Amino acid sequence: MKPKGPHPDKALSAVQVRNLKTPGRYADGNGLYLVVDPSGAKRWVLRTVARGKRRDIGLGGTKLVCLADARDDATALRKIARDGGDPLAARRKDRAVVPTFEEAARTVHTEQAPSWNNAKHSAQWLSSLQAYAFPKIGAMRVDHIEPPDVLRVLSPIWLVRPETARRVRQRIGTVLDWAKTAGHRTDTNPIDGIGKGLPKQPKRTNHYTAMPYEDVPEFIRALRTTETSPPTVLAFEFLILTAARTGEVIGVVWDEIDIDAKTWAIPGGRMKGKAEHRVPLSDRCVEILERAKRLSSGGDYVFVGRSADEPLSNMVFLRTLRRMGLSVTTHGFRSSFRDWASEKTNFPNDVCE
Repeated sequence: MKPKGPHPDKALSAVQVRNLKTPGRYADGNGLYLVVDPSGAKRWVLRTVARGKRRDIGLGGTKLVCLADARDDATALRKIARDGGDPLAARRKDRAVVPTFEEAARTVHTEQAPSWNNAKHSAQWLSSLQAYAFPKIGAMRVDHIEPPDVLRVLSPIWLVRPETARRVRQRIGTVLDWAKTAGHRTDTNPIDGIGKGLPKQPKRTNHYTAMPYEDVPEFIRALRTTETSPPTVLAFEFLILTAARTGEVIGVVWDEIDIDAKTWAIPGGRMKGKAEHRVPLSDRCVEILERAKRLSSGGDYVFVGRSADEPLSNMVFLRTLRRMGLSVTTHGFRSSFRDWASEKTNFPNDVCE
C-alpha cells in the first residue's frame, strides 16, 4: 500500500544524505530517491513517467552529485517527461562525447579515403586542414564552432592563396556536415553564407599555357632523340595522341586494348568519373602498341617500367620534360597538346633548330 499523507517535498537534508548507512530507498520528494546499497554506496535515482511508461533514471553517486544538483537534474528531466519528451534520451545526449574538429576531420578522412582513387588527393585533403584549420579550430568541439571561427581560418589565406582557401572552406564544410549527421551538431553549417564575410577574390588569369598544335610534331621528334627508355618515349607519344591522363596511360594493361577494333576501353575503376571510357586508336597508336608489345616481354602492362610486371613511374613524363630542358610546374602534369599542365612550355633553341 502507498503511504498515506502528503507527498514528501525536500524531505532529505545534506546531513542525512551524509549520515545514512542503512541500505534502502529514501524519498526526497517529486520522484527523487536516495538509494543506499548494501555495500554502502549511495546514488540518486529519479522515478518518473515518460510517454506512458515508468522510468527509473540514475543521476549519479553522492560523491559526485550533491543533493542540490540532484534536485535540479530531477526537475529538468521531469519537465522533459511532462512535455512528452524522452528524459533517458536527453540524459544520453548530455553524456555523449562530442569530438573536437581535429578528431572529426580525421574520422571523416579515414571514412572517405577508401573512395578516393588518388593517394595524393587523400594526403592533401588532411594536410591542408592540418596547416590552416587545426591551429585555429582543431581543439574546438564541433558543436561550438560558429561562422566567426571559420573566418579566422580563411581570412589570412583568402586572397593570398585563393585556390587553397576555397578547398579548405569546402573541407571544413564536409567535416561539419558529418558532425551534424552524426548527431554532434543541431544548427546550420557555419560554412553556409560565410562568403558574405570574405572579400571578393580576384579572377584567375594565369591559365596553364597550351603547346601550339603545330609544335607537337617537332616535340615528338625531339622526344625520340632524348636519352629516355623506349617504353617511356612510346608512352609519351601515346598519351598525346589519345589526350588521356598520365595515370590512365602508365596503368594501361593489354586486356584493355582491342587491336582489331582499334579501341582502348579504360574501366571505370581507373577513371576519375568512375565510368568506363572508350578511346578510338589511330593507326599510329596501333603502331606504338605493336612496338610496345615487343618490349613488354609478356607482362600485363603495355608500357613496362623497370621490370615486365610493373608499370612506368608516375613521375616519368615530368622527368623526361626536365631532361629535355622544359620548364614545368609542380602542380602535376596532365599531358595533352590541348592543355599542357605546365606554366611555360617553350622549346629550348637547341631542340627546335
